[in-house]
Amino acid sequence: MSIVRKRSAANKAYIPVTNRDNQYILAEFQMTDELLKKVYPDFSENSKQPYFQFYQNLSQLLFTLSNDFKVKSSVFVANDKLVRVRYSQEMHQWQTSQQMLFYYDPQVHELQNSFFDANVKAKKITLLFLASGDDIRINAANFHQRVEHLLKCYCQQLSLKEGDIRVRDHQHITYDIFAKNKGCTSSVAHKLRNIEQRYQSQGVNLPENNSAITYAVINLTINNRILNMVDIDPTSNDPYNPLYTYLTDTFSLIAKRFNLNNGALIANGLVPIVRYSLHEIVSRVGELQMLGYNPEQSPCGLVSKWQADQLVDNVQFIFVATKHDCPDNRYGRFLNQIEQAMRLLAAELEMPSNKEEFIIRFHQHLAYNI
Repeated sequence: MSIVRKRSAANKAYIPVTNRDNQYILAEFQMTDELLKKVYPDFSENSKQPYFQFYQNLSQLLFTLSNDFKVKSSVFVANDKLVRVRYSQEMHQWQTSQQMLFYYDPQVHELQNSFFDANVKAKKITLLFLASGDDIRINAANFHQRVEHLLKCYCQQLSLKEGDIRVRDHQHITYDIFAKNKGCTSSVAHKLRNIEQRYQSQGVNLPENNSAITYAVINLTINNRILNMVDIDPTSNDPYNPLYTYLTDTFSLIAKRFNLNNGALIANGLVPIVRYSLHEIVSRVGELQMLGYNPEQSPCGLVSKWQADQLVDNVQFIFVATKHDCPDNRYGRFLNQIEQAMRLLAAELEMPSNKEEFIIRFHQHLAYNI
């Protein structure tokens, strides 16, 4: 049945017009003593806030070049934290011990800011570029090209060596699977071509030795209705084991039915981070759940991570595409299979589609060294 479903799935995905597009580009390079001496020859560890002027010089160069290349939102980060970006109607930043999160609306907000501790030497420097305006996905190639030109100029002025800067282009499409049930009858057809192919069609060529990964994350809110579907014994040492076992079994059966054999269920309170990796990785790093996949290999299967003695607010379902999910470099069929699977999961969980949200975020990432 799964093979038939896969072959008959449409090659285009029809996404509600209420969807949100995001794009941001990260550029990272190591902080070396050589760079420190070049940027700030008068550096002294004995001075007050010894790294302030160094970070200030680097950030000001970034902002100057951003203005020259018409990149409206750029951020300088030197605190060795993982940078993540999400949509919000209100712009704000939030930090944890391991993460630096930026919330913004690309149609409204613009930002130039720096984040660092002037007393601490960071291991790496991170430059963040936020896409802005309308038609984020349509203009993604142009935005990438402007950032790339900016970074090459940045490299030249700092005498950074070729390959020193790692560039990561992140793109998201986010929407409610239940949008149509709430009255949104209009949709947009997407072939969801891979980033390299889309950019080539607009005359922007990427390095051949790039690495790309495509995946989707679906967020399920755990509420009283779902809790009441299983028997939970609050006096037990693992009271939520029945809940997570039920969700895992249901998730696995439905995923396999739609030939989705590469993914994870995360219900341990950690933040799932999906990365391109030559070898499969499933590991905990502090508050992060690292998931490494190689899209060129066969599916790694489904994994499930939970803490039976802890109740989480949200369970996240993750599906990672392999080369078999991308015929003709398009992911429309892959997203359709995911949406069909999640609709069946919602039916199994008796989710009221006219009231609750079932949010899916479709990710396309690409990375290479300048």
